[in-house]
Amino acid sequence: MDVKITGKTRLTGLLGSPVSHSLSPAMHNRAFQFLRLDYVYLCFDVVEKDLKTAVEGLKICGIRGFNCTMPDKNRMLELTDSCSKAAEMIGAVNTVLNEGGILTGYNTDGIGFMRAAAENGFIPGGKAVTILGAGGAATAIAVQAALDGISHLTIAARPGSRFHNRTVSLLDSISRNTGCQTELTDIRDRKELERNLSSSDLLVQATPVGMPPATGQTILDDFSSLKKGALVADLIYNPRQTTFLKLAEASGFRTFNGLRMLLYQGAEAFRIWTGRDMPTEEVLLLLQ
Repeated sequence: MDVKITGKTRLTGLLGSPVSHSLSPAMHNRAFQFLRLDYVYLCFDVVEKDLKTAVEGLKICGIRGFNCTMPDKNRMLELTDSCSKAAEMIGAVNTVLNEGGILTGYNTDGIGFMRAAAENGFIPGGKAVTILGAGGAATAIAVQAALDGISHLTIAARPGSRFHNRTVSLLDSISRNTGCQTELTDIRDRKELERNLSSSDLLVQATPVGMPPATGQTILDDFSSLKKGALVADLIYNPRQTTFLKLAEASGFRTFNGLRMLLYQGAEAFRIWTGRDMPTEEVLLLLQ
């Protein structure tokens, strides 16, 4: 389909740096075209120190909404007029809606993951989740899973990492704001990890281990302690099946990668801006 820009075309986009590699323009523009919506999605390379100026300019230009990626997600929280509970707890905004100059911030990463997990049979109510890693994606999933009703959350990470203090604060916030019990463990402590895995209904690999160029590496190579019937996820989608997922599958566990999380976090942003459901199966053809 041809893209037709009119005098009424509404602008959406992505702010961050770098952004030239992003799949978001292809995803959203394909969805706009498929539904014949008069919108366009563009990328804007904006570093954190210029974010406030860029946002003010886009507001004046009447942008309908935009996504934020690194390094702008955390700073964007301070620039919104209000934000969702999830964005507030995560401390980061990845989606913004502009209504007459009033900016509302959301974080759709956790929503995207939980939708993908649901498609694979995971029902969060009363379940236990273990997340390997404590970066931005892990944080978003932890918060959304707790808001969706899981009963126990474990984050396994390195105590000396740059995310340690943030993770301690995050788990305290989750405990105070939801009914979820939380625990932070050392990912190198195999006995503690095995104890948590034995009661986990969902295991999430949220570290970069297994991405190119180290595609053969895995953060866990023994799934014998994992609860029978658990679901296993790896947020990496390049390669489509990491060594982590191959080993989990060989051990008899159901698995999924991060591709649909990417798709569904974008679909939630699309819904926020347009009020329409993204034609996800059509958009998925671009990502495969």
